[in-house]
Amino acid sequence: METQRLIVDNNVDSEKSYSQAVDLLNAGELVAFPTETVYGLGAIATNNTAVKKIYAAKGRPSDNPLIVHIGTFDELENYVADISDKARKCMDAFWPGPLTMIFKVKPNVLAESVTAGLDTVGIRMPNHPVALKLLQKLGKPVAAPSANRSGKPSPTEGIHVEQDLTGKIPLILDGGATGVGVESTVIDLTLETPVILRPGAITKEMFEKVIGPVKQPTHIEQKQGAPRAPGMKYKHYAPNAPVLLIEKDKNQVASAIQQLQQQGHKVALLAPQDFEQLTPEWFFTLGETQEDMAANLFHALRACDLTTADVVLATVTTTQGVGAAIMNRLEKSAGGKWYKLK
Repeated sequence: METQRLIVDNNVDSEKSYSQAVDLLNAGELVAFPTETVYGLGAIATNNTAVKKIYAAKGRPSDNPLIVHIGTFDELENYVADISDKARKCMDAFWPGPLTMIFKVKPNVLAESVTAGLDTVGIRMPNHPVALKLLQKLGKPVAAPSANRSGKPSPTEGIHVEQDLTGKIPLILDGGATGVGVESTVIDLTLETPVILRPGAITKEMFEKVIGPVKQPTHIEQKQGAPRAPGMKYKHYAPNAPVLLIEKDKNQVASAIQQLQQQGHKVALLAPQDFEQLTPEWFFTLGETQEDMAANLFHALRACDLTTADVVLATVTTTQGVGAAIMNRLEKSAGGKWYKLK
């Protein structure tokens, strides 16, 4: 299969590209497109044959449910059985935006492969001009996980999708680099006290200002049982070399690099800019703020695959605010492993 990557931005006439994407989706094919978080790999969410192609292209486990993307508020009631007051408050506060809400799904409307056998579904309205234009032109719900091979770092640029999925999908709409950099927050609103199933840019503190108390389990607690949302169960976001977490302390990091190099390892370091003075073989900055870290994390993890590093050291952050999302992704990319100084 030939894969086209078409630039869609304000500087080019993209109408033919959107029409091509809509025609492919209506024909049961896959299209990758940018959102404000990461690039998504989309199929029409009511077409079970098309949705199964997502799992095949990504190599994704079939018990890992998919998020449905919509382009207008009015569409939501077509797919969910009940919209609670808390859900409406979240929609008013955070949609369009990097928020996926878990609802009870209406039976026999969405493809069975979308929900992975659950009686719930995650739905969001992305805040990206390309995603919204595509969804509104299509007028149908689109199931779309991140547009990468399963387990690899999520794509934040069109070229990342091309690297992972060339020959597996027909079209990538390339809208440039995404903004947020980590996938949407997922919150389960079917429970009396809502539970954050995947942290993201919409934080626990932000929710509690709008809807009151919210629970946020650790990613280890979330791994128990069948996943109710993407990213809960399986190892994710991993480059080819193993990732080891380490405290954001220059002395500790310098000692770790020295020890690893003495053992014959080639080290890639992911850390704030002022760690560049240390001596790993490769250095990739995560930036200084948590927002910088979120935006840069997946790009930096992917950059490690362009080196011959056999160990990746990544400095950590707090779990406050967006830090919860960053640590969730870092812990998954490392499989929970930390570097232990000898």
